[in-house]
Amino acid sequence: MARAQRMMIFAGVVSAALATLAPAQAETGPWPDGFLTRLEALALVQTLNAELLASRSATLTLEKWCGEHRLAGADAANADAAKIVARLIRGEAKPASAEQRQRLEVGPDEQLKYRRVQLLCGENILSEADNWYVPSRLSAEMNRVLETTDTPFGKAVLELKPYRQTFAANVLWWPLAQGWENQLMPALAKGDAMVIPDALFEHRAVLYTKARQPFSEVHEVYQRQLLAFPLPRR
Repeated sequence: MARAQRMMIFAGVVSAALATLAPAQAETGPWPDGFLTRLEALALVQTLNAELLASRSATLTLEKWCGEHRLAGADAANADAAKIVARLIRGEAKPASAEQRQRLEVGPDEQLKYRRVQLLCGENILSEADNWYVPSRLSAEMNRVLETTDTPFGKAVLELKPYRQTFAANVLWWPLAQGWENQLMPALAKGDAMVIPDALFEHRAVLYTKARQPFSEVHEVYQRQLLAFPLPRR
């Protein structure tokens, strides 16, 4: 069994165990470093990674995560507060490769459009994504929304009843180093903060219509601000 698969199973078990805790308070500021905190981070990151891999829509999965962890800084009961918006990043378009065109089942002369966005919940950037899509396979209204609004791609194309097939997934940060179970954690000074890198994991996927026609390829890099919520105080 691959290391990532073992860690996902392990993280799911740990996440379920952590859910039984009922702390009265929450830590503020950066997460303190230490074995238990890193174990919690591992469980959270791999749980979200698995949920995204199993989902039909990354946008809706992120919106659920945003609401559950109050990343918008508002009451969790306020559904509007957990809304995911796309911040368009203007700049030079990245041309699609021959392999991408093959996956999208388009010829060399078929028009593809490119969209780069940051997906935000409140002020928190949850992911950065490159998207190559086939405008002729979308409605005129979908194309208008994508070109003129901050609507995330997944929401703009909901009428297509899309599903996704992930063909590459890569974990970019392991809170616990390989072989952690056979070695002691180094001693840490009281008050040390855990250093979390900008990028946690990445996915590459193709989106299909209900009729199994590919219409978009995405490269998503999930960001540290997915963990921008206070830890329970034990």
